[in-house]
Amino acid sequence: MEESTVKTIPRALTIAGSDSGGGAGIQADLKTFQMLDVFGMSALTAVTAQNTLGVHGIYEIPLEGIAAQIDAVVEDLGVDAVKTGMLSRPDIIELVADRIRHHKLTALVIDPVMIAKGGAALLKDEAKSVLRDVLVPLAAVVTPNVPEAEVLTGMTIATVADMEEAARRIVDGFGARAAVVKGGHLEGEPTDVLYDGTSLRRFTSERYATRHTHGTGCTFSAAITAELAKGRDLPDAVQTAKAFITSAIKEELGLGAGHGPTNHWAYGRTHTRGK
Repeated sequence: MEESTVKTIPRALTIAGSDSGGGAGIQADLKTFQMLDVFGMSALTAVTAQNTLGVHGIYEIPLEGIAAQIDAVVEDLGVDAVKTGMLSRPDIIELVADRIRHHKLTALVIDPVMIAKGGAALLKDEAKSVLRDVLVPLAAVVTPNVPEAEVLTGMTIATVADMEEAARRIVDGFGARAAVVKGGHLEGEPTDVLYDGTSLRRFTSERYATRHTHGTGCTFSAAITAELAKGRDLPDAVQTAKAFITSAIKEELGLGAGHGPTNHWAYGRTHTRGK
């Protein structure tokens, strides 16, 4: 192997949609990877026209284009961890699952993106069961918020105990190796629940009153992906992701008239970054 191709830094791939406003999707993922000292790569599944006020258009990438992006990245640059975001149609989900299996990408983080912060649907109804049955069983960890966990499991989630049960169902029932159910939609301190098939852990942070929370789910899952790419174990990765997104929410940027983006610079100002 030529020296120029030897791996020197952790590498992470995001397979997701583009957010023209820069707050979520591919853009949020790459910013997060960069802040956590991981080399970020991307495979776009869709281009969206959006800003802080909402999604104004969705333009999906042809299947062969999605496959070609994934193959090109993996076969040359290599991938230590990968995450998925917006996968809007059943055939896109099936294609991505096929490429993940083909390339034996086991450090897979699934962010089951369903609804944009402004309310636009990013996952078609007929794709929800395909996501659960085809992609989730390949996951090292799935990171749904409460509404997404309710869709995946079919249960109503009103308490942290409900979140724990939902995490168990995603792992024990659907085959993921772990699940993090995020509790920001519930009242009280934001509490996330991690279940890895044997034990449950809770991660709690302070709640900040702000409308600038666009891209929180993308950023959180990207931070987990970055840490897994470095070889961190999952609880440590979730702990770092929790700290990263809490900082990003706390130090708001104040951009836009609607749901503004979080601050991806914030974590580096208050935490020691290490490779």
